[in-house]
Amino acid sequence: MTSIILLSVFGIVNLFLGFMKSKKALLPLVLLFLLVVLGATVYDWGQNKTFFNNMLAVDNYTVGFTAVMVLSTIFILPFSRRYVVGEEANLAEYYSLLIFSLVGGVMMVGYENLLMLFLGIEIMSIPMYVLAGADKRNILSNEAAMKYFLMGSFFTGVILFGMALIYGATGHFYLVDIANVANNIDPNMAPLLLMGILLVLIGITFKIGAAPFHFWTPDVYEGTPTLFTGYMSTVVKTAGIAAFYKLMNVAFPAVYQEWFPTVVAITVLTLLVGNIGAVAQTSMKRMLAYSSISHAGYLMIALTAFNDRSENAILFYSLAYGVATIAAFGVLKYVADERGSDDYSSFNGLGKTNPLLAFVMTVSMLSLAGIPLTGGFFGKLFLFSAALEKDMLWLIVVAVLMSAVGIYYYFRVIIAMYMREPVGARVAVDPFAAFTLISLIVLTVLMGVVPGLFSDLL
Repeated sequence: MTSIILLSVFGIVNLFLGFMKSKKALLPLVLLFLLVVLGATVYDWGQNKTFFNNMLAVDNYTVGFTAVMVLSTIFILPFSRRYVVGEEANLAEYYSLLIFSLVGGVMMVGYENLLMLFLGIEIMSIPMYVLAGADKRNILSNEAAMKYFLMGSFFTGVILFGMALIYGATGHFYLVDIANVANNIDPNMAPLLLMGILLVLIGITFKIGAAPFHFWTPDVYEGTPTLFTGYMSTVVKTAGIAAFYKLMNVAFPAVYQEWFPTVVAITVLTLLVGNIGAVAQTSMKRMLAYSSISHAGYLMIALTAFNDRSENAILFYSLAYGVATIAAFGVLKYVADERGSDDYSSFNGLGKTNPLLAFVMTVSMLSLAGIPLTGGFFGKLFLFSAALEKDMLWLIVVAVLMSAVGIYYYFRVIIAMYMREPVGARVAVDPFAAFTLISLIVLTVLMGVVPGLFSDLL
């Protein structure tokens, strides 16, 4: 609750800071705001409180995922330096929209009532519709905003209709009350409840970019400015999967056998579409879009396993994936801005011209591929352990095979950086962004060497 209040206040204050003549003070101020929010969030660890007539809860689950989202945002913002140096007129608005979107994300992980979940989804999504079209002179950015808005609005209606059906079947919006009714559901109401669950499930899988509701992802990621794409692929996905798991774990454990086949089918399809789709890409940004789809599939493995290991596996994987992805998008932003392209060829010879950027991208790709001594390896290990405890060996086999496919397209950029001749001059990187990239890599390696520091927190 404290984090929601602070973020809301800071977002409004930041809008007024936009009237300053110089925009250079905005970035350090916003980072300071977010560090205060992160501290306030961690301070709530170990507490169990409810607010707004028990519609919103603050517990370790909420605190853990909120901390991951706030930390991800802190790591993303230093890459907005180009906007700062260029005195971008809308810089304050961009920062405030990110902060307001973060408010929605916090609501999505702390909700105890379906209405609060719906509000959280909308508060998180609407700023992203705007930010997707932030590059107004770019036709791809305009297309991204239009596609994201139209499809997002449609699936919002699907979620709302599903919630209405759930309410019609149970007479409640509170998760605990829904669970009590679902445990002894009237046979005449069971079809209504299951239809409601299916529609909400479809709507949330759209939000996390899972197949077959992923069609918006590559085009939106490609057209959205890279800074906001990094936020979209990490913070938004973390909020979505955390909200998804909480919904199923609290409200619908009694009907697990009914919704399991649908979720596991979506999981397998997402793994296949994400990894195989990424192989065919020549654009690094579109590859990361399909990579984002595939990682939604890996996260959903924990949901299908649905046991005591699932919560911690999702939290650890969300952090490991988020850190590596932000590093990848950070390097991509600098290379694409300097060389005017986000194709693999633009990374040719980066190991010679920019050893730091090449090293950061290499570690990031290794983590996303799940190679040992990186956070991504233990993230997948924890997910697979949860599935193995549920005797879903076949699903692990599918995931491992798709991870092998992932190694191919992740290593393409590594090969380009170290085994191709340079295509341009050295890429200029400001010291603050370089420090951020080093911090991201240190955290990635730390999670791969001493994962115990980050596991079993919930």
